[in-house]
Amino acid sequence: MEAFLISTAVIFVAELGDKSQLMAMTFASRYRARDVLIGITAATAIVHLASVAIGFWVGEAFADYQGVIAIVAGLAFLGFAAWTLRGDELTEDEASKARNATGAAILAVGVAFFLAELGDKTMLATITLATQHGWFGTWIGSTVGMVVADALAIVVGAALGRKLPEKAIKYGAAAAFAVFGVLLIVQGALA
Repeated sequence: MEAFLISTAVIFVAELGDKSQLMAMTFASRYRARDVLIGITAATAIVHLASVAIGFWVGEAFADYQGVIAIVAGLAFLGFAAWTLRGDELTEDEASKARNATGAAILAVGVAFFLAELGDKTMLATITLATQHGWFGTWIGSTVGMVVADALAIVVGAALGRKLPEKAIKYGAAAAFAVFGVLLIVQGALA
């Protein structure tokens, strides 16, 4: 349960202001929200399952070095904080592909999200979390966190358009990553 709660919170925060949210809003303007959410959920579940497998393997392979892993994970989270402050934008090419996607909506959204998430900070954060927590709770929690954040983007984006307080979201998410990073570094130093 701890793995589920932590990963849900961390990935939800990581997803705020991410290009995936922008893709979700773009797809929602073309397809039914239900189809967009199904595509997002399927892609996220697959990417995050691979992520937790990698993280779990790293955690098991280096079980005797949990302090070091915690410090490296903490440094990674500080990097995620900086990445969040730098920002993540949807390129015009990505936006065009989302607007002009053809075929089944769920498949179009799923493939686009799958490709967009490979190497993204939420994938890397999921790997990092899986080194410290149970793989199943991390997988379900990270998937739920991302889907909820993207669903929120669809709903809020439709209601408010571009009037979201982007700086507040960016700074809040970066601060949350920094706090998690510092806590992991302290945990690793004390181990």
